Amino acid sequence: MEKLFVAIFLFISALCTTVGQAGNPPEKVVINSDNDKTRVQTNENGELLINVSPKDARRIKGNGMVRYSDFGATGDGKTDDIDAIAAAHSFANKEGLPVKADDGATYYISGKNRTAVIRTDTDFGKASFIIDDTDVQNRNANVFLVSSGLQSFKPEGITSLKRNQEKINLSLPGTCLITVTNSNVKRYIRFGANQNNGSSQTDIFIADKDGKLDRNAPIIWDFDQITAITALPIDEKTLTITGGLFTTIANKAESKYNYYSRGIAIRRSNVLVTGMEHHITGEGDHGSPYGGFINIGDCAYVTVSNTLLTGHKVYQTIGAAGVSVSMGTYDISINRALNVSFVNCRQTNDINNSNYWGILGSNYCKNLLYDNCILSRFDAHMGVANATIRNSTLGHQGINAIGSGTFTVENSTIYGRSLINLRSDYGSTWQGEFLIRDCIFIPAGGKTASASLIGGSYSGQHDFGYTCYMPERITIENLSIEDSNHPNDYQGPAIFADFNPKMTSDSYTEKFPYVITREVILRNVTAASGKTLRLSNNPFMFRNVKVKTD
Repeated sequence: MEKLFVAIFLFISALCTTVGQAGNPPEKVVINSDNDKTRVQTNENGELLINVSPKDARRIKGNGMVRYSDFGATGDGKTDDIDAIAAAHSFANKEGLPVKADDGATYYISGKNRTAVIRTDTDFGKASFIIDDTDVQNRNANVFLVSSGLQSFKPEGITSLKRNQEKINLSLPGTCLITVTNSNVKRYIRFGANQNNGSSQTDIFIADKDGKLDRNAPIIWDFDQITAITALPIDEKTLTITGGLFTTIANKAESKYNYYSRGIAIRRSNVLVTGMEHHITGEGDHGSPYGGFINIGDCAYVTVSNTLLTGHKVYQTIGAAGVSVSMGTYDISINRALNVSFVNCRQTNDINNSNYWGILGSNYCKNLLYDNCILSRFDAHMGVANATIRNSTLGHQGINAIGSGTFTVENSTIYGRSLINLRSDYGSTWQGEFLIRDCIFIPAGGKTASASLIGGSYSGQHDFGYTCYMPERITIENLSIEDSNHPNDYQGPAIFADFNPKMTSDSYTEKFPYVITREVILRNVTAASGKTLRLSNNPFMFRNVKVKTD
């Protein structure tokens, strides 16, 4: 089970690129007076050539929407409709029209290197989409890309930044999403079976036209130097995508870390996805992992609601340390994104079935929310600043995170091995506080287990690229621990797992000292076993923690 929490999570750059950068051929839309019929063709370079007759253009505009059938989609579930779908969206983008799928149609989407770019409201309605990944030309080309028509640019004059800085000396065209990098500093130097040499220091934040920063998504690092900076204006109008029943026929590639990006990539701010379903079929005894059917990156203010998703089957490979690992594979991925919410979302498979990987992974995010969700996992790999889980149920992989700010869990049921697991492969670090209210914790999903609320491990011998912290303050109110199924030698639930079994006296030296929790506040914490909540199996390590009870 432990290796489930050290599986690799690589959001390769292709997951967050534009269509052109991902190698997808460009499109050309022409309203041609010489044509009496609309034609969608490709040239020798794979470019999509869309010739629209004036008569069809007038008809489509008169309807006030674009349908896939307007551009030759058959919707019979057999004919490859991806070119027609891409063409429909291209015309819609050019004319500023919404797109509507035909209810009852089944659109077959082959593995052709083609991405449909969405820049207008899209209603997939009651249509079905079959995404066939058994023979894919470009595994990095998403089927749909939700894109902004606004252009990113490189601001001039910003050479350094400070943590929690409130303003930058910039005049911007409007509110912008700004991403900064210092490639000379490495953070998140991973430890364990999927070890690596770290990633360039990266941050993402929002600035208004006067350079004032959103304090709810603060800068989390000091930047003594900036090697790259980009700003993307934030679209003011919400783009809405509704409905659709999507089924992925899973790839049968070799089980290696070759991530497939064959879903809906969202690279525009202010997007609502609602009423969608994603199913998976054809998973066998091997396959490459997925980088998220819904893949959110380089954007802000995205909500996914009333959506049904599916966890992917777990496959094994050899990790960076030369040992077998379970590959992380996702139906939801979030990378460099702010203010992303999942509301009333579910998954098709059992959230406690460990044959299927935890459904979400994230990197470099701020202000993530689960509200009224039943999903197998919440996870923040390379950090999240502020997260909230409320009115939700989390399955066998539970809550895993590192990061900063405030992590709030309320009115939720957690089936993980810990109530919150601080990822050991990234230093089990959280610089901030935990607030846990009105929750039920069922350790290891009800299997025989010794319960600990805060899980993780830290030897003090590895440089993660930052000082590692435990939450400064942990407040737990009205928690029910369902620990009746416990081993015979069970001493009762512990607040902290044994983070370092070797650290039992002052003789142990940490090369990279851990900053331990200052205080724990407990109010109405009960255990089904009838045993009293204890500090830890390693009381020495947590000897200076102040535990307050009411």
